[in-house]
Amino acid sequence: MAEILVLVDYVDGEVKKVTLELLTLARRLGEAAAVWVGPGYENAKDKLAEYGAAKVYVAADEELTSYVVAPKVELLAQLVAEKSPGAVLVSATGEGKEIAGRLAVRTGSGVLTDVVDVTEGFVGEHSIFGGAIVSHAKVRQGTPIIAVRPNAIATEAAPGTPAEEQVSVALSDAAKAAKVVEKVVQEKGERPDLTEAAIVVSGGRGVGNAENFKIIEDLADSLGAAVGASRAATDAGWYPHQFQVGQTGKTVSPQLYVAVGISGAIQHRAGMQTSKTIVAINKDPEAPIFELVDFGLVGDLFQVAPQLTEEINKRK
Repeated sequence: MAEILVLVDYVDGEVKKVTLELLTLARRLGEAAAVWVGPGYENAKDKLAEYGAAKVYVAADEELTSYVVAPKVELLAQLVAEKSPGAVLVSATGEGKEIAGRLAVRTGSGVLTDVVDVTEGFVGEHSIFGGAIVSHAKVRQGTPIIAVRPNAIATEAAPGTPAEEQVSVALSDAAKAAKVVEKVVQEKGERPDLTEAAIVVSGGRGVGNAENFKIIEDLADSLGAAVGASRAATDAGWYPHQFQVGQTGKTVSPQLYVAVGISGAIQHRAGMQTSKTIVAINKDPEAPIFELVDFGLVGDLFQVAPQLTEEINKRK
């Protein structure tokens, strides 16, 4: 059974949920082999073992995280050449997709990005055009390099004891061309990270102004959800751009997505169309968002959302 390399995505030694999804997917395709880059592995080894990593390649050299993506690409390229894996899985984040593209060029392989599932034979599934079309693609040359959209795969624990192998790579001068000179820790709120949240509540143009976004936040907090916003809302300055969901913002794929006052333009749908269950609240019965939803409620969000929040809080 071929190894499936999984690049571990983590922050301060804490493994991100998307990595657990990748390990779950890797186990379906072959033998999951995690690739850890940088210091802090001891804090994460139990989590990788819990989710079925059969092997962990540990590149603990701190220098590998002192530069941008190039060192990770060179390490993965070396492992591809030495281990001949069946595929390489990375998260379809900004950094992950850049690593995937560079690695594909380096190894002479094909690359698939924003994949929502991978089936036998390494056939990648994509959800496109607002979820109206599901397409399938397969790499025809080299080792499949696949960037999987966060929250697209349901995690499944499979506890074990992975073998560990220490690895190293001699970085080229080109890999050291862009050095990280400062890291700023973004202040983290009580709500989950938007791209990793299991539930997302987003507000759009219908919210009306920045003050009214408290209605969205209250509903999100009652559900333990992350808060998102449409491009119209962020462009109007009602909510920070870092919370924008859409083609030019964040791509999310939670178990539950609640769209409040969002018409459902294709730009927004591109960022949330793979959500498992979609609920929309909009006063316009002809709003395009209703073509996509599992449950739609035609009504005034200023009446519906607070009532929904109150009822959820009652049932806790």
